[in-house]
Amino acid sequence: MSLHDDVRTVRRTDELRALAAAHSAHNYHPLPVVIAQGEGAWVTDVEGRRYLDMLAAYSALNFGHRHPRLVAAARRQLDRVTLVSRAFEHDQFGPFCAELAELADMEMVLPMNSGAEAVETGIKTARKWAYEVKGVPADQAVIITFEGNFHGRTTTIVSFSTDEDARASYGPYTPGFVVLPYGDLDALSAAMDQAGSRCAAVLVEPIEGEAGVIVPPPGFLARVRQLCTERGVLMIADEIQSGLGRTGATFACEQEDVRPDVYLLGKALGGGIMPVSAVVSSRSVLGVFQPGQHGSTFGGNPLACAIAREVIAMLRTGEYQRRSARLGAHMQARLAALPAAVVREVRGRGLWAGVEFTELSGRAVCERLAELGVLAKDTHGNTIRLAPPLVISESDLDWALDRIEQAVG
Repeated sequence: MSLHDDVRTVRRTDELRALAAAHSAHNYHPLPVVIAQGEGAWVTDVEGRRYLDMLAAYSALNFGHRHPRLVAAARRQLDRVTLVSRAFEHDQFGPFCAELAELADMEMVLPMNSGAEAVETGIKTARKWAYEVKGVPADQAVIITFEGNFHGRTTTIVSFSTDEDARASYGPYTPGFVVLPYGDLDALSAAMDQAGSRCAAVLVEPIEGEAGVIVPPPGFLARVRQLCTERGVLMIADEIQSGLGRTGATFACEQEDVRPDVYLLGKALGGGIMPVSAVVSSRSVLGVFQPGQHGSTFGGNPLACAIAREVIAMLRTGEYQRRSARLGAHMQARLAALPAAVVREVRGRGLWAGVEFTELSGRAVCERLAELGVLAKDTHGNTIRLAPPLVISESDLDWALDRIEQAVG
């Protein structure tokens, strides 16, 4: 490559980043990488450099970039019909709902698009159920959540966030939420006692991803389930990041033999192609909705349903859950061997890990990793998150882990 060509390709990257900086709101601070193509666990930037994707779009790419089965399902549907709105039925809708309900061992599905929409719908479900089934007095329902949560960025959801970057300057905030220390069962029991019959739901992430892949104490989810059952309260599990194979099981709740009353699903449900989310529950819970009381123009559209049905079919094989468990154990063991002088803690389950450093900046580590050909994401200052696609090969995973050792050593 000539010097002239090299300068021109660098300018190409600079031009694209300058366009984004000039014309998009600065609500993100991306790494200086401009991706042009992706396949499997790898992406290629506009200059032809390849990177191993160890983030997988926060679990939206559990099956990697452009998985052939998912791309084929999308193409088949693109040749037929992509959108009809919920004013009409289409031939993918009923099968999608039935197949997702079966996967989750539930009865009904309410499809949406983004993860935040699923959480908002879960909140509406809990409140409506509380008023119309449980008998909570109007406008008095209480939903319990936990510190460090990340359920989305709508005004209602950030009202119970403890991340000031996500919450500040968006008030007045929505009432009706109690926020407790994550994993604190005594605090949960006391808060449920205080709310009494007004307590509608406990909204919990089985593992807190945005907080740095925080795994709760053993038995926490099982005790949450027990307390909710005893008090007639809905247990709502936000498995938008943790679900659909990420932790080595279809749902992270399964790893404590827990079935919540409501699953909130998203990200990987769209196969990395479409935003697809859903609330999945029993007939006695989701049956509270009547026509006109909630909806979404794009929720449950034909293209989304066709892709999600293929995702469900892939998960039914158990292959991806087994890969996550097997390769995840290998990844966790190698990360645990990083020098204690540099790494304060490694947390995670399956192919999902948070590495918290003693002094290193998470951003600086991610920048160094990008230079070495690995993409990861920092969070909360001194932590990086790792969530490679479940299709990653063991040799590629080891290649990435070698470079993580190099970056922090």
